[in-house]
Amino acid sequence: MKIRPLADRVLVQRLEAENKTAGGIVLPDTAKEKPQKGKVISTGEGKTLEDGTVRKIQVEKGDMVLFTSYAGTEIKIDNKEYLIMSESDILAVIEN
Repeated sequence: MKIRPLADRVLVQRLEAENKTAGGIVLPDTAKEKPQKGKVISTGEGKTLEDGTVRKIQVEKGDMVLFTSYAGTEIKIDNKEYLIMSESDILAVIEN
């Protein structure tokens, strides 16, 4: 199934949570925090401004991004979990 977000929305696949701490302690599922980074899967066209022009989205498919803790709406498609969020919930693009 293919999803195309509308307007300034972005479809993000959250990265997996770490299983161990930096000190090597194995974390149970209940103690894991959901990561605040993920990969952009798809984007909308952009935000329509008051004058009718469309401002293009700044992130692209494949970008690794950081987002706010409570960003977006969780959805499940084909047994995979995704987030649909507004572009404004994205804080930064991770560059290598």
